[in-house]
Amino acid sequence: MEKLTEVQQELYEWLVEYIRINQHSPSIRQMMQAMNLKSPAPIQSRLEHLRNKGYIDWDEGKARTIRILRQTKYGVPILGTIAAGGLIEPFTDGVEHLDLANLSLPPQTYALRVAGDSMIEDLIADGDVVFLRPVAEPNQLKNGTIVAARVEGHGTTLKRFYLQEDTVTLKPANPKYQPIQVPAMQVQVQGSLVGVWRNYN
Repeated sequence: MEKLTEVQQELYEWLVEYIRINQHSPSIRQMMQAMNLKSPAPIQSRLEHLRNKGYIDWDEGKARTIRILRQTKYGVPILGTIAAGGLIEPFTDGVEHLDLANLSLPPQTYALRVAGDSMIEDLIADGDVVFLRPVAEPNQLKNGTIVAARVEGHGTTLKRFYLQEDTVTLKPANPKYQPIQVPAMQVQVQGSLVGVWRNYN
């Protein structure tokens, strides 16, 4: 299926969510408001592109008949496993999705399933799912922030982040584990914690 441009993707994702919640398609005016546009022309153009690329369809001459053609996975993608113990390599492809329609999470939020007990004193246990948002500027992170950090040559781990001059310390929340202390240039912060989900079933 042909790839969408950024503005087409934005409208498509909004349409999918609107139709899922309301069980009918929106008006052109509602789409204009959602996309912060003052003219219907850009909306009509994007809709035509979405139809031509096979993402949506509608009944000619009838209002509110837009249908989503492409199957979409709802929710937050779980991108693999994050070590709360040693260091392990994460997956890069989403392997499952959590439907969190009623939970407000920042844009671009993704999830990893925790493996290990090194963050147990922060109430993050083995098997929990942690929600993370990408970090644009790690040097702006507040010391003590819980992050997913990739350590060069080792893998990715979930720890509390501390930066002092050119050294990063990744501290566990379990006295059984030792902090990881490495030069800052060897650490890539992949996300900061925004939430934890636990299934008691």
